[in-house]
Amino acid sequence: CALPIWSFDLVVAAGGLLVLSLPLLVVCVLVRLDSDGPVFFRQTRVGRDGRLFEVIKFRTMVRNAHAMRHELVAHNEADGPLFKIRNDPRITRVGRFLRKASIDELPQLWNVLRGEMSLVGPRPALPDEAALWSEELRDRLRVQPGITGMWQVSGRSNTSFDEYSRLDLYYVDNWSLLTDLTILSKTLPVVLLQRGAS
Repeated sequence: CALPIWSFDLVVAAGGLLVLSLPLLVVCVLVRLDSDGPVFFRQTRVGRDGRLFEVIKFRTMVRNAHAMRHELVAHNEADGPLFKIRNDPRITRVGRFLRKASIDELPQLWNVLRGEMSLVGPRPALPDEAALWSEELRDRLRVQPGITGMWQVSGRSNTSFDEYSRLDLYYVDNWSLLTDLTILSKTLPVVLLQRGAS
């Protein structure tokens, strides 16, 4: 089953980048004009079997966002090792829109083409998050991380860490092509209705 889903990911990712090339170019210009800093945000994440890779997104925060994180720890609204603030002051004007519409995630189609991610799978975690996982939760590393997944179509930012963990492990243990297609079909309405977006 690995070859068909890999081929499906490759075709959809390549087609998506081709079809969206002009809109993505417009977003690049908007991000660059809105605030000082690079167009793309690159960050090390944990992939399949614990391999590290560099995830690519449109930059949605100010240049020194990571340095500001320690100042905002007391405002963290997520549980577990996750870090979320509903009205994060580091997010730029254009970045807020990109996040609400999930447009900031689209450059990850390049990660799919590079074989580092799938269209569907568990959220790619930060190394410091993964360091706090239980042995059971590390089972999520048996599959490629995804641009979308069960967590994203089940509430995203509104989902607790325990629920996020349960959904990821359920996906890993019950993967099928039909499951992936079902999640993909649910992703568009979730994005359009902006459920759980932050």
